[in-house]
Amino acid sequence: MRVTRSALLCLAAVAALAFAADGAVAQRVFSRGNATNAAKNVAVKEPVRGVSAPHVTARGPNRGGVNRGGWNGRGRHFGGGGYRGGFGVVVPGVLGVIPPGGGPFVDDGGNAPRSPSQPQRAAQRNTGNVPPANERRYVPDEVVLEMSNAVSTAQINALVTRFRLTRLESQSFRLTGTTLYRWRIPSNVSVPRAVQALGGDTRVARVQPNYLFRMQEDESKTAAEGDPAQYELAKLHLPQAHALAKGDKVLVAVIDSGVDVHHPELAGAIAESFDTLSSPMTPHKHGTAIAGLIAAHGKLMGAAPGARILAIRAFDPSEKGADGTTFNILKALDWAAAHQARVINMSFAGPADPALHRSLEAAHRKSIVLVAAAGNAGAKSPPLYPAADPNVIAVTATDADDNLFAPSNRGGYIAVAAPGAQILVANPGGAYEMSSGTSYSAAEVCGIAALMLERKGDLSPDSVRAVLMATAKDLGPKGRDPMFGAGLVDAYGALMMEQAPVTAAAPQPIERASAGAR
Repeated sequence: MRVTRSALLCLAAVAALAFAADGAVAQRVFSRGNATNAAKNVAVKEPVRGVSAPHVTARGPNRGGVNRGGWNGRGRHFGGGGYRGGFGVVVPGVLGVIPPGGGPFVDDGGNAPRSPSQPQRAAQRNTGNVPPANERRYVPDEVVLEMSNAVSTAQINALVTRFRLTRLESQSFRLTGTTLYRWRIPSNVSVPRAVQALGGDTRVARVQPNYLFRMQEDESKTAAEGDPAQYELAKLHLPQAHALAKGDKVLVAVIDSGVDVHHPELAGAIAESFDTLSSPMTPHKHGTAIAGLIAAHGKLMGAAPGARILAIRAFDPSEKGADGTTFNILKALDWAAAHQARVINMSFAGPADPALHRSLEAAHRKSIVLVAAAGNAGAKSPPLYPAADPNVIAVTATDADDNLFAPSNRGGYIAVAAPGAQILVANPGGAYEMSSGTSYSAAEVCGIAALMLERKGDLSPDSVRAVLMATAKDLGPKGRDPMFGAGLVDAYGALMMEQAPVTAAAPQPIERASAGAR
């Protein structure tokens, strides 16, 4: 009996020493203040299920910021942490260091442990959306948060308090089944730091910058008088194709700047309009040009003169063009899908955007054909999005001699080409001009997709891509290449193909050596 008591006392002593050592290590690893303050903040948490180790969290002193996580007055993040080293023992008659239940504990700055069903790694699962160090194409004082629709108002208010956020707007999205919030962050906190800090909060499903996208037209333009021939009609074999289909009643969404819905070229072609912006609506030349290239039927002839346009303003005109944000583009996609768009034109480009990718993926699953401009940033540009997204048909531009439009992006994601240099387009107020850019090539391909869907309404997005690529006129090096993709689109050939080839549907991997946009 005396031996047994001695053994138990020894085990208890070993456990106490191990626990004290763990606390010292945790203080050394996680302390942001002096040793005295850090020692006061060592707390025992429940261990990860199946691991017999105490979970020790050490919090540094508050330096003027929000308590229990968030960032301090200097814009530095002070969130919860954890330590999983050491071990615990359970000795009969002696206090054990492993709490009952064995469930994991995620420290989000609060005092109550979370449900055992939440994994320990949840607190760090969102930090992968921090923008690269050289990425600056985002709103400098905003972030976009995606949260489950089950998150309560009280939880959202707690998030606001913790991180000192200002709500700008929010919207539930049917495509993804979540709610997105646009928040303004404190002026002394950078967007990358805010994304990293908010990503560690378990209430946040995803967080990212509010990225900026630009229209894809070339800035150099020459005024045009009269009605020069639209060379693209013959290049794309559109007159022959229109003898078979004109895209009658096919809904094509144009996510762009404001469309002049009263332009003679668009008479009767506008099905509905939607404005994602709060500023007064002003028709803009880019949006008007894109809608006209798809559905014009007056002085000009669009690729699908019978199509119906869902005109969506998501880009705000400025002296340099028109800028759009992640949040407004997501609202536009969601509205287009809810209003039964069969084709969506995206003649804009910007950085890789996780939230945009998820919405494009959802739209693709709903059998919506997605078409985007490859971009006008030149041969050395990295891939631009949404064109480089695998759910999207990326279109580059050619000229009247079937040469590549010089500013066009290159890359393995380019699917097809269409005329985009010196194109006669509609402008607000009944005007016209000559303009260039991959934006216009994408609009032409959108119209041709509408022709295909009128003829065969059950075509999937992948089938549309496959037919366009299989019937395209090969340009440049033999076979598919990073400049022209599969080649120049042939509208008549696409309509005449009876069955989509399976092999041509899958996009090639992105080649970082070339791509582009503007």
